[in-house]
Amino acid sequence: MPATSPAHPERRRRRTNRFAALAAGVVTVGALAAAGLPGSATAGEDHRAGGHWPGRYQDVQLLSFNDLHGNLEPPAGSSGRVTEHQHDGTTKTIDAGGVEYLATHLRQARKGEKYSITAAGGDMVGASPLISGLFHDEPTIEALNKLDLDVTSVGNHEFDEGAKELARLQNGGCHPKDGCYTDEKFQGADFPYLAANVLDEKTKKPILKPYWVWKKNGVKVGFIGVTLEGTPDIVSAEGVKGLSFKDETETINKYAKVLQKQGVKSIVALIHEGGFPASTSYNYDCDSPGAGDGISGPIVDIAKNVTPQVDALVTGHTHNAYVCSIADPAGKPRMVTSAASFGRLYTDTTLTYDRRTGDIARTAVKSANRVVTRDVPKAPDMTELISKWNTLAAPIGNKPIGYISGDIGNTGTESPLGDLIADAQLAHGKQLDPETDLALMNPGGIRAPLTYAAKAAEGDGVVTYAEGFTVQPFANTVNLQDFTGAQLIQVLKEQVSGPNAAAPKVLQVSSGLTYTLDLTKTGADRVVTDSIRLNGSAIDPAATYRVATNSFLAGGGDGFPTLGQGANDVVGSDDLTALEQYLTANSSAANPIAPPKADRITIVK
Repeated sequence: MPATSPAHPERRRRRTNRFAALAAGVVTVGALAAAGLPGSATAGEDHRAGGHWPGRYQDVQLLSFNDLHGNLEPPAGSSGRVTEHQHDGTTKTIDAGGVEYLATHLRQARKGEKYSITAAGGDMVGASPLISGLFHDEPTIEALNKLDLDVTSVGNHEFDEGAKELARLQNGGCHPKDGCYTDEKFQGADFPYLAANVLDEKTKKPILKPYWVWKKNGVKVGFIGVTLEGTPDIVSAEGVKGLSFKDETETINKYAKVLQKQGVKSIVALIHEGGFPASTSYNYDCDSPGAGDGISGPIVDIAKNVTPQVDALVTGHTHNAYVCSIADPAGKPRMVTSAASFGRLYTDTTLTYDRRTGDIARTAVKSANRVVTRDVPKAPDMTELISKWNTLAAPIGNKPIGYISGDIGNTGTESPLGDLIADAQLAHGKQLDPETDLALMNPGGIRAPLTYAAKAAEGDGVVTYAEGFTVQPFANTVNLQDFTGAQLIQVLKEQVSGPNAAAPKVLQVSSGLTYTLDLTKTGADRVVTDSIRLNGSAIDPAATYRVATNSFLAGGGDGFPTLGQGANDVVGSDDLTALEQYLTANSSAANPIAPPKADRITIVK
C-alpha cells in the first residue's frame, strides 16, 4: 500500500453545488451564542447596482453523520430507534434509519443552500449486515457515493480487513479473492478517506490523505481526519499489521498548522472517538447546567486540548448522540457533535465563514441533531441499489437457521443475546473438546438484536442467515484455550480495570458461570472474587479450565491481555457457524428458543 493515497479520483468532478434546507424531523439545537453574526454584519450576498457581490459573512452548511456500519436497510429493533426527550420530562422512541430515508433527508436539507458540505466521522463500513458485509462493503461505498458524501475520517472498523482492503475501497478494483460481484468493475469511493494519525510503520507516513480542503467561491474549509489511537486494541492484529496509530490531539494540531500555512484558517476535525452523554435522548441538553457538563469520556480531553485553530469537532465511535460546546485551550466554547449510529440521525451545523479573515465566526456556530424519520418518501436510487444487492444476497441470506419465541435483545450489562451466543460457543467448544468448561463473548461483537417480527416473507419468529450475519458479521473463529483459575479470575477483573476501568466491557458468559459485579466499588474490586462460581463450585486458582472465546478475544483484544496468554489452542469454525448450528439443533417452528433470562451476573448498583 502506498504511503500516501493518490489524488482524489478524477473520474468524477467534485460536487460543490449543494442544495440544503432545514431537514424534516424533530430538531434540537445547540448554539454557542444566541447572538447572530459579529457586529452588524449580515450573511449572504450584497446586492450592488443590480449585481451580486459576496458579503463579508457566508453561512456554510455542514451535514455530518458517523458509524453507519453498512446499515443500508432500516436497522431492526432498538438499533433502529432513537429516544426523544419531551418538554414534560418524558421520553418517546422514534423509528429511524435506512439509507433510502437518509438520502431523502439529506437532499431535502441541501435544497436552497449554495454552500453545503457532507462529512462523516468514520466506521462507514465494517460490522455490516449481510447486504453489505457479504460483498466486502462495496454496496455501502456505492450508497455513500450516491449520498454525495464529500469526506470522511477512517474509523477502527475500516481496518477490519486490513489496510490493503481499505485502499481498495478508496481506489476501486475487484476483490483480490472473491473477484467482481457484477458486470461492472467496482469504482471505489468518490470521496477521500482521511487517516492523518495512521502511519505505515516503514515509511512513517499516513497511509491515506491526512487532510482535505473544500473550496467554493473563495470559501475554504479544511478537514483533518483521525481515528482513535487505541484502534489496535479493538481490531484484530492482522487488520492493523504494519501500521502505527498516533495520538489524536497531537496529530490534529500538527495538521492544523499545515493547513494554516496553506492559508486555510477554517478547520473541522473528523475524529473517530467519542463521549458518553448523561442521557440517551438525542436532544438532551449536553450544556446543562454548564458547557459540556453533560458529557464524559475520551472526547472531552481531546476537545479541551485540540488547538483553537480548529473550529468544530465531528466525532463518533461511541454510537451516542450529542451536541455540546466544550471550551478549547483558549477557554472559548467550540462545538462537538455526534449523530449516534446506523444512519438514524444526522447533524446539521451552520459554520459562518468570515471572508475578511478566512476563519469561522465561532460565536455564530449552531448545530442540531435531526432524526432520519421513515415518514418521508424513499429515495428511488437507494431502493434500486438495495434491491440489486439483496437479489445477489438472497440465495444465502434467506435461509432459515432457527426459531425464537420473542425478541432477543443485545442491550444491558448482561444481555439475553449475549447469553445465547456464549451458550452457542460453549456447545461448539464441546464438539471440539468435550472438556470445554465455559465460553466468554465480548459485547461489542454482538451488533444487533434478534427480532421476532419478520423482516420479509420468512414469517414471525424465523431467524434467517442474514439476521444471524447482522448479529455476528466479523467472521471470527471460535477458539479453545487453557487457563488457570487464577487467570480466569484475572480476565473477569480486566472487564472493569486497566483499559476498561472507565468504560467497562462486561463479557457475556455461558450457562453455569455466575458471579457478582458490584458497581458501587471501583476498579478490579467491582468483580467480587468470592462470588465466582462454575456450575455451583468456586473457581480453583490452581486448576485448569478449558475456555471458548472468539479469535479476537483469544488475541487479547478489547483490553483483555490475559486472554492472549492461553495454552493448547484449538481453532474451530467461525462464530456465525457456531450460532447457526446451535439454533438449528435447539429450536424448531413448534419449539422455538425463548429469550434467555440474562441472570448469570448479579449486578449491585
